[in-house]
Amino acid sequence: MSDQRTELSRLGEFGLIAHLTKNFESKLDSTVKGVGDDAAVIYHSETESTLISTDLLLEGVHFNLMYMPLKHLGYKAVAVNVSDICAMNGVAEQITVSIAVSNRFPVEALEELYEGIKLACEHYKIDLVGGDTTSSLSGLMISITAVGKAKTSEITYRTGAKEHDLLVVTGDLGGAYMGLQLLEREKEVFKTNPSIQPDLDGHDYIIQRQLKPEARKDIIGFLKELEVVPTSMIDISDGLASEIFHICKASNLGCHVYDEKIPIDAQTSLAAIDFNLDPGTCALNGGEDYELLFTIAQSDFDKIKGNPNMTVIGHMTDANDGIYYIDKNGSAIELSAQGWNHFNSDQE
Repeated sequence: MSDQRTELSRLGEFGLIAHLTKNFESKLDSTVKGVGDDAAVIYHSETESTLISTDLLLEGVHFNLMYMPLKHLGYKAVAVNVSDICAMNGVAEQITVSIAVSNRFPVEALEELYEGIKLACEHYKIDLVGGDTTSSLSGLMISITAVGKAKTSEITYRTGAKEHDLLVVTGDLGGAYMGLQLLEREKEVFKTNPSIQPDLDGHDYIIQRQLKPEARKDIIGFLKELEVVPTSMIDISDGLASEIFHICKASNLGCHVYDEKIPIDAQTSLAAIDFNLDPGTCALNGGEDYELLFTIAQSDFDKIKGNPNMTVIGHMTDANDGIYYIDKNGSAIELSAQGWNHFNSDQE
């Protein structure tokens, strides 16, 4: 080990992964895709391949048990992994669950956690097939690995977008971020005066978006019914802008995304205004929506046109044209990604 010290925050999550794995080469013919996408791809045949993805959730970093019920946490931990499989145009089938837990948690608490995991397994029609349990000196950690499958010819990577492809997003954006802001505000009020009850009336939607997000397994079904195979795809975990950059970088393209096209729920907009935030900024940089962002050929537009689950928000351009956000006045602003950085101390 050299004497040089590089702070983790300089690289960020994805930069660190790329740095640490740059010298690893896949040696097996069955390893179609290793590091660098939402899930790894293991080839089985010309008709079908296996998808594998894993996520780690750590107390105090990814969740706060002051407002995150353990049952919701178990459900969310599964959903975010299923989302990664969906982002490859696949279907999740099995999960393994590993936890590290301190002795401050009784058995009953872990039963609540696993009840949420069970509900998610039932909802997404997947099986729990293994895992591990160990002790922790500081709180709760959950690691879930999801295993899925996809038709080999229909697996969608981040690398496949083409110039002039349409950029499409599912659902609406920014709700999970505003739900987090609300919960954090009420947490601070409670810490100051425990006799004051949380004021959450009228905010059910954005709170659910934060505490119990849903993987868009339904979208994969819709796309198959419509006979649309996206040219690239990613799930929105770290913010829309960040995911746009991932697709542009992987596909070596630029992009124009239009402010007026970004779908934002009315409750999200009202909450953002209440916090003196711009709803569009929350949608671009909030994260944890777990919607899908994908590109399609223009020839497929008529197939998705009018579908309430999908919104065209922009188009792909030549890489030399850059990545731009077109505001409501038609001005082109160079897009910047300010989403979640796991190694930024200001976000921990």
